[in-house]
Amino acid sequence: MNTVASLTIAVIGVFFLAMGTYALVAPSALVAPFRLSARSPESRSEVRAVYGGFGIAMAAVLGVAALDIGDIRAGAVTTVGLALIGMAGGRLVSRLFDPAVRFYPIWFYFGIEFVAGTALLLSA
Repeated sequence: MNTVASLTIAVIGVFFLAMGTYALVAPSALVAPFRLSARSPESRSEVRAVYGGFGIAMAAVLGVAALDIGDIRAGAVTTVGLALIGMAGGRLVSRLFDPAVRFYPIWFYFGIEFVAGTALLLSA
């Protein structure tokens, strides 16, 4: 088992866990930097589902992959890595259609998604 790869996977998993937990506890605060509001029960439910539940599920998958349990490591890490790269790609597409924006939050999260996705792909 590659210790550096396992540590990389675990650290990214912790970020997913933190994001997921934050989304479950404070959905309005999570989306506020993007100038979104989660004022209705429906919008808070959506944030909790997509950022909260999904984030915690990804943390669990990466936790299993970091511990190298079973035979899922390569597939799990590749899938989550590609999902992160896809998110970063979506931000690039948005740049083609929308005016330029300040660095935070869009380009800050683009960097995190791109770096984390690449790190996971290299750890597969």
